[in-house]
Amino acid sequence: MLNKHAGIIATGSYVPEKRLTNEYFEQIVDTNNEWIVSRTGIEERRVAAENEATSDIATKAALRALEKSGRTAEEIDLIIVATVTPDMAFPSTACIVQKNIGAVNAAAFDVEAACSGFIYGITIAESFVSKGAYKNVLVIGAETLSKIVDYTDRNTCILFGDGAGAAIISEVEEGYGILSSYIGANGSAGELLTQPAGGSRLPASEQTVRDRLHYIQMNGSEVFKFAIKIMGEAAEKALSMCGMKKEDIDFLVPHQANTRIIDSAVKRLKISPDKVYVNLNKYGNMSSASIAVALDEANEKNLLKDGDVVVLVGFGGGLTWGASVLRWKNSGGKQHV
Repeated sequence: MLNKHAGIIATGSYVPEKRLTNEYFEQIVDTNNEWIVSRTGIEERRVAAENEATSDIATKAALRALEKSGRTAEEIDLIIVATVTPDMAFPSTACIVQKNIGAVNAAAFDVEAACSGFIYGITIAESFVSKGAYKNVLVIGAETLSKIVDYTDRNTCILFGDGAGAAIISEVEEGYGILSSYIGANGSAGELLTQPAGGSRLPASEQTVRDRLHYIQMNGSEVFKFAIKIMGEAAEKALSMCGMKKEDIDFLVPHQANTRIIDSAVKRLKISPDKVYVNLNKYGNMSSASIAVALDEANEKNLLKDGDVVVLVGFGGGLTWGASVLRWKNSGGKQHV
């Protein structure tokens, strides 16, 4: 049996209403707006409400993608949520989203690949759809990183924001869809970006709370060096897997972590800046939601043209990385890639 062609038929996203500007951080840590913008490109980020969990914002993004897809929740066969900030250890955030949207026929599970999570998710989804196991897979990247950010740590608190993006992967016509995906990991460098406590290694205790081990910890300079190298490499590897070169890229949607990292990848791939979507200034680093939200915004702004070769690329804690090459299709008010 020949494999089917799988692609993204709809996207959706949601970001919380509350904004934290750089001026806010000037008041709580030793930093300033000029330094944050020059070093990261971030001007503000969104923060979930106190009673707003990851499943809540994931649900809103999912419903928006469903509305644009022409599919009903009952037609979804599988829900994959990529997140490092689940509502709880179990049940999975995907199961909570399944309940919320009424996807009664869907299997559901979470994946945890940090900022690479959305690419990991669509790679898994493409495999299921192309093999004919499922017809419609909902992939969501969603984070409430504000819940695990240490707002006394000037090096990390300025970087992260909350948000959710979703995509529905289904069968598409030949020549379009997900042409290739490349994912990888280097667990030996995992200590560079971590949330040490809260799992089986360091269960929650008075000591772990006192030592602030439930917050994000990052070796920023080492992660930066890793990211500068891997973003371009991963994109080129994914392109080679489907017989393409960097010259074939029409549009790039990178992980939104740092403008200097994005600029480095753009330079290596020799892409015009007007073919790169950047919303980092508005949202900061939303981890697994970053690429998903950026893709939906680019789609909503009609920046992606019929037949465009679109590359998604990211890196994250683990350490992990991933890239996907898509052929975009606009048709009849819907889109699929």
